[in-house]
Amino acid sequence: MTKQIRWGMIGCGAVTEVKSGPAYQHTAGFVLHAVTRRDTALAEDYAKRHNVPLVFKTADELIANDEIDAVYIATPPDSHKALALKVAAAGKPCCIEKPLAPTLAQSEAILEAFTSKNIPLYVAYYRRSLPRFNKVKSLIDAGEIGQVRHVNWHLSKAASEQDKSGEYNWRTDKAIAPGGYFDDLASHGLDLFGYLLGDYEHVKGLACNQQNLYGAFDAITACWQHKNGITGSGSWNFGGFSRFDTVTVYGEKGEISFSVFDEQAISVINETGEIQYNIANPAHIQQYHVENMAAALLKNITHPSTGHSATHTSWVMEQILN
Repeated sequence: MTKQIRWGMIGCGAVTEVKSGPAYQHTAGFVLHAVTRRDTALAEDYAKRHNVPLVFKTADELIANDEIDAVYIATPPDSHKALALKVAAAGKPCCIEKPLAPTLAQSEAILEAFTSKNIPLYVAYYRRSLPRFNKVKSLIDAGEIGQVRHVNWHLSKAASEQDKSGEYNWRTDKAIAPGGYFDDLASHGLDLFGYLLGDYEHVKGLACNQQNLYGAFDAITACWQHKNGITGSGSWNFGGFSRFDTVTVYGEKGEISFSVFDEQAISVINETGEIQYNIANPAHIQQYHVENMAAALLKNITHPSTGHSATHTSWVMEQILN
């Protein structure tokens, strides 16, 4: 594609207000041209506040419209497959919010629909494009901690007031997100480890519901091995007392520590001492991810988060939850 690409966005929820929607508007070669959501009045409100020219009453109308060149699906995961197959049938490039789908089978169906027609498919695992995590990757690749042996991640947070109230939340509805917050949050880190350390080969996990506040799992542990022999372990608990979000990459000559979600310093400890790197995220956290899509579509530069990499992450998630 060599022209300005007009994007249509399906879903105008919280993630699109700051994290993603404005990134499409601030990227050279892209324009956010249309939106839709189930509540048309809310779609019209979003379009007015963000200066989006068109509002469609249905996703089908948006996908089929000749003024839409590419589609961003920003809806809950249970709707991804049906919408993605329609976008693929229309022959238009697509970006889908993560996780790609609630199950591996659905992820594979989406991937096949796009690859069979050679249509670009991207998934919003935007940490692969963020400078702070590419700094981590450069430190690993440069051998700052020698050969990597192991990676460990612990993520914990207390139950929210919404969790305790019993109020409906699609993020903890096991029909939409079997792993609950694990699906929404842990998928980011597990996908990132595949980017930093290479594809996974063996993955095992244990999942349970300790609080019985909702139907999805709330406590998960896992261990794995990457194809290059690096081992890993993780634990995610959504009913603890304190918040933790710490990753440590252990090497033969040092360690690198960082957070997946918090902007704390990246710490490197090796035989020369400790060095910290403070790298802030952009105001619109998907900015670099979206800019990389523009580079892929307009300049044929490889994007770090595709349907292939996201389907591999879906496989990792399913191995853990099974």
